[in-house]
Amino acid sequence: MAEKGDQKARMFTTALTLMQFGSQQGLGIFRFFVQGGPMGKLVLGVLVLFSLGSWAIVFGKLVHFSRANRQSEKFMEAFHRSQRFSEVNAMASKLGASPLVGIFQAGYAEIDSQIKNAPEPERPGEKRAYRISSITALERTLARAVNVELQTVTRWTGFLATTAAATPFIGLFGTVWGIMQAFNDIGLQGSTSIVAVAPGIAEALINTAAGLAAAIPALIAYNYFSQHLRRLRTRMQDFVLEFLNLAERNFT
Repeated sequence: MAEKGDQKARMFTTALTLMQFGSQQGLGIFRFFVQGGPMGKLVLGVLVLFSLGSWAIVFGKLVHFSRANRQSEKFMEAFHRSQRFSEVNAMASKLGASPLVGIFQAGYAEIDSQIKNAPEPERPGEKRAYRISSITALERTLARAVNVELQTVTRWTGFLATTAAATPFIGLFGTVWGIMQAFNDIGLQGSTSIVAVAPGIAEALINTAAGLAAAIPALIAYNYFSQHLRRLRTRMQDFVLEFLNLAERNFT
């Protein structure tokens, strides 16, 4: 029993020591930031802004893509189940987060416009034929709608690429500047001991670590969203082809 008590006491002492060490390390990093020069604080502040902005975009895009995928599935079910475009159009207004809805609404508006602008029947009492006059115009409308939807879903993703590319160099600039200041202090003090050099070097390297901490998540998120956008582009193009086939079959 005494041995078990001693073992528990040693484990508790070890855990307490590790917690104190981590706390000292955290306070040390904070102390380096407080004692740093104006340029180091400016660089670190810029990196923090880049990091916060990229994380906000990541979470926003995850929510947006998740909602768009769910509504796209519902829209395609309604599109395949309905017999007329007017029924799909009534359902589409409830699924506005899906990029396929924007493409469909643009195509539906073009078909409706061509039918309404068709010439009147030559014979009195003859019903107007529901025919479109130009399938090429419909193709152009759908292609333009695809570009509009792509611009919407890719908004702000360029900031992730900028963060991934720029923040390591911004952090490196802060590190180089800090090392220059450290060597300048060494020259003024006339001492080359590790005690005199270490604080300045550690302060300078914080910016490199902050730059990498901002760049790595942004790069991973950008690559993930790029793959998702490629799949989405393919899905929109497939939907355009399916829409054109139905339009050509029913309105020409």
